[in-house]
Amino acid sequence: MTMFRRVGGECVADFREDEVRVLRKVTEEVVGLLTEGFERDDPVVERLFPDVYPDLPRDSAEFRRFTEGDLKTAKIDQAGAVLALLPEDGHGEVRLDREAAEAWLRAINDARLALGIRLELTDDTIVEYELEEALAVDASSARVFQLSVYSYLGYLQESLLDALIG
Repeated sequence: MTMFRRVGGECVADFREDEVRVLRKVTEEVVGLLTEGFERDDPVVERLFPDVYPDLPRDSAEFRRFTEGDLKTAKIDQAGAVLALLPEDGHGEVRLDREAAEAWLRAINDARLALGIRLELTDDTIVEYELEEALAVDASSARVFQLSVYSYLGYLQESLLDALIG
């Protein structure tokens, strides 16, 4: 599994082809959600754009009116930073300066949040147990794959954060 390491002022990792494919897919799905499929009542959109004033719907709507477009653009740009730096030939080295590493962290977090909502994970969910259960039911299920991707994104995010601050 790919792990970021610090090399000078950069965070560097060597990605395998399957990892690049997964990162490209989840990142493109987030971009698609933010561009073509943006619906305010979608639970993923609600998670990525939470109400600032949950007890004051009118104030939240007003705040959203002024900030949502910029926030959406920033999220698309961060996902674009991931897509732009993934190896073209399916595998290879990725080198991130501080700005790119921070964009990657935010984009990976958005992908994890989106996947976690779709998988109906909560703060109390222990993903390893969910994965064990899903494996016991059907090792080839889509849920097993999605939980594995969720775990991988968490691992990658932690690895990048460690390289960035270390």
